Amino acid sequence: MPKVKFTPQNKEIQVETGTNLLKAADQAGLYIEGDCAGRGTCGKCRVRITGDERAEPTTAEKKHLSEKDLDNGWVLACQRTLDRDIVVEVPIQKDAHLRKTTLAGGVEELTAEPMVEKIAVKLDRPAVKDQRADLERLLDNLERPDLDIELRELAGLPALLRKNSFAVTAAITGSRIISVEAGDTTDQIYGVAFDIGTTTIMGSLLDLKTASVVAVAATTNPQNAYGADVISRITHASESRENLKQLQDKVIEAANMLIKDLLKQTRVARDRVYEVTAVGNTTMSHLFMGIDPTYLAPAPFVPAYRRALEVEAARLGLRINPAGRVTFLPNIAGYVGSDTVGVILATDMDRRKDNCAAIDIGTNGELVLAANGRLMACSTAAGPAFEGAQIKHGMRAAGGALESCDYIDGEFKMGTIDDLPACGICGSGLIDAAAALLDAGLIEPSGRFVNPEENPEKVPEQFRERLRPGRNGFEFVLVSAGDSANGDDIVLTQGDLRELQLAKGAIYAGLMILLKEAELSEDQLDCILLAGAFGNYVRKESALTIGLLPQLPPEKIIAVGNAAGDGSKLALASKTVRERAMALPDRVEHLELSTRSDFQDIFIDAMAFQKPKS
Repeated sequence: MPKVKFTPQNKEIQVETGTNLLKAADQAGLYIEGDCAGRGTCGKCRVRITGDERAEPTTAEKKHLSEKDLDNGWVLACQRTLDRDIVVEVPIQKDAHLRKTTLAGGVEELTAEPMVEKIAVKLDRPAVKDQRADLERLLDNLERPDLDIELRELAGLPALLRKNSFAVTAAITGSRIISVEAGDTTDQIYGVAFDIGTTTIMGSLLDLKTASVVAVAATTNPQNAYGADVISRITHASESRENLKQLQDKVIEAANMLIKDLLKQTRVARDRVYEVTAVGNTTMSHLFMGIDPTYLAPAPFVPAYRRALEVEAARLGLRINPAGRVTFLPNIAGYVGSDTVGVILATDMDRRKDNCAAIDIGTNGELVLAANGRLMACSTAAGPAFEGAQIKHGMRAAGGALESCDYIDGEFKMGTIDDLPACGICGSGLIDAAAALLDAGLIEPSGRFVNPEENPEKVPEQFRERLRPGRNGFEFVLVSAGDSANGDDIVLTQGDLRELQLAKGAIYAGLMILLKEAELSEDQLDCILLAGAFGNYVRKESALTIGLLPQLPPEKIIAVGNAAGDGSKLALASKTVRERAMALPDRVEHLELSTRSDFQDIFIDAMAFQKPKS
């Protein structure tokens, strides 16, 4: 069995002969971006094999790597199988998780109405004249003789009572005692709210007694090794029960890592965390719970369940109080998940009186419209372009990602996350770049680059070398090799523009269908709420320029931060809000766009880089 050593992480692992480097890295606990699930089509899993031995590059490597890269030992991890000991250099990418944990917008305050009740009691000691059993003695003092108790708590109850002079605290959920603790711990009631995103997982630790957020943390969803989109992960899970368990283990492992981080930040004891709420798209909820998502992929897109699921933390392997409860909020439909329920809760869409749309832009764009007393939702397969996937130099929003682009006084001004040398382009940068190139007149409304040979008058002299022929049409050099982090030109290709057109056309068309169903025109919208990390960082002006959104005044377009995560926190803090969440699936009218004959016409029109016809 060959050994592979990963540097600079200094991790070494022994694997079966024939294992590719992408899977070996996954087994070693390292994340290597692989948007295409190892099919060799995205070109993102770049690593460098050290040493003098050079194998013949594969067709995929020749497509995605330059001659210079190949000469320097760079390969695609998914294309290289192991048959000997090897040392591999894995580029370190600084994820910008802080951007998600500090998003603007969000709920101003939470209501403290926890599901967990804690009561401190001082029991009389047993005596010859008072031979009540320990449990009955506790229940009598609580004045709740009907309560059940977790078996593990009952097992240790006799010793606990006597060790602590019969002064204890009972933690109660519903009709069950889930924990009995030494002394008075009534001031220690904590819970964790998760937003299980396809790309990023975020966790917030709440003091449930005060409904205050005391710590936040985020990490990359490690399921990314099996594809950037939910369809890739559904496909992987459907192949075997072992694969499904593999995906569940990945997300639970990430959640536990976040819990560990949150507890370390606050020095809160693990067994004082009694509640977890989670939101995510329908696929993520299935994978988190270990439920087969196979039939979400083909029409008619049927989930295994829609209701909220509540299970004991120990059954999932979440490392909080073993008897703590984990509640994944309900889904609305196969592609409208509990993350949309979270958005509705956080923005009060179910209580609004105005005409308001909320859009959570991502690989699967979810849209909600509140109008005329109705609440409607749909989802659009926008594709992964907004996450930087399927874009030649696309990447997630991480350090060095090109995130802004302006056309000012005949020049392009670029900005990167953390002001690091550019190493790729993220979703907000993609939209900005397209908008800037439109402003410069270098992109036609059809989405094609101007041909500098046929229309030289449309291409200013300073851009004639940057607008050049590529493998499949023209491409524009955003950042030259001398200014980039990896020494390669960072370009926007004709194929990238097509991916962006597909993505923005799907979002716009979905909103137009909702408005049509509500018998509203786009100018009757009072506001559009942009949810999520992407919605928070995308420039409204650029989104309007490329036709991603209806042509409303910019002040009517409002970023609301990580509304899905805020909804998870609201439901964790308040039982009343959680009850609201449980009722939403029956309240929301779901529109299945694939059955709408008018969707395709609107979608095709909306792909153009101009104000679409309404």
